Amino acid sequence: MVIEGEIWHGGDLAKARALFAGAPEPWIDLSTGINPISYPLPPLPQSLWQRLPGADDEAALLAAARAAYRVPDGADIVAAPGTQILIDLLPRLAGAGPVAVLGPTYAEHAQAWAKAGAEVRAVSDLDRASEARTVVLVNPNNPDGRVVSRQGLAAMAARCAARGGLLVIDEAFADFTPEASVLPELPPATLVLRSFGKTYGLAGLRLGFAIGDPGLTEALRAAMGPWAVAGPALHVGAAALADSPWLAQAGAARAADAARLDALLAPHGRIVGGTALFRLLETGNAPALFTHLGCRGLYLRRFQNDARWLRFGLPGAASEWARLQAALEGFATSGPGPA
Repeated sequence: MVIEGEIWHGGDLAKARALFAGAPEPWIDLSTGINPISYPLPPLPQSLWQRLPGADDEAALLAAARAAYRVPDGADIVAAPGTQILIDLLPRLAGAGPVAVLGPTYAEHAQAWAKAGAEVRAVSDLDRASEARTVVLVNPNNPDGRVVSRQGLAAMAARCAARGGLLVIDEAFADFTPEASVLPELPPATLVLRSFGKTYGLAGLRLGFAIGDPGLTEALRAAMGPWAVAGPALHVGAAALADSPWLAQAGAARAADAARLDALLAPHGRIVGGTALFRLLETGNAPALFTHLGCRGLYLRRFQNDARWLRFGLPGAASEWARLQAALEGFATSGPGPA
């Protein structure tokens, strides 16, 4: 099933301010799965802003990405101005459906295939995707953190290949759990998407990657045209992806933060799951809790498919943790009545 109408996304503070006029500023945006502690930006030469992105700059980025994502020999990697453009382009290049999307998950995948005219079905497990030519899944999943094993992914890739189809694996949240990635053993008929901005806390940079068969990645490259990725993004991305100590430290710190967040949320419902960058709470009081926190300048992610769910991103500064804790304690004291 494709969600009709507007797809809800996190990060829209204009909507938060409209919903909760008079809420205290600054807002604490917990509605995204973006690392709140971003990678420290390296100095940027002025020339990056004055000239078109160079082939050498792109080659340096792709070399760093190949190493960071463990891209196997024989597979190609293409850089894009964010993963979203790759999600939109894929259905136009990868052939007809039917398409199965393992859900509930990031709704733009199903929407992109539907807009391209494909027959799209939402499935709750891969066994229900047996008749699909193409299968799409997010691994680890957004919003519940579900992980499909490498063995399960390889088996599904083989089935897609036998039908002349494609397995699309969106690994936007796999950087801190590389064991969940299908890489470096890339199965046949498989395309992997990787997002840079979430892990490195630089979503505004707009940088993403597709990894797979050279025929398909070259088609994506051609569809985007020359100079698709901005020079500053090439420069920052290459530096960050080569900084494996920072990634290891950030992964350990965010895992600790996720455990801390679980402890704060546990009295308010059931922790369904999540990743090191977000946690998913299920509670019958979700609408009241959303309103209570919104009135106090904390914005959460709601879901069209399940009104009991609220996704919490991680606070960053100590003051943000303190505001969240105080607001949650206030809800527990006052109950789910009006804020």
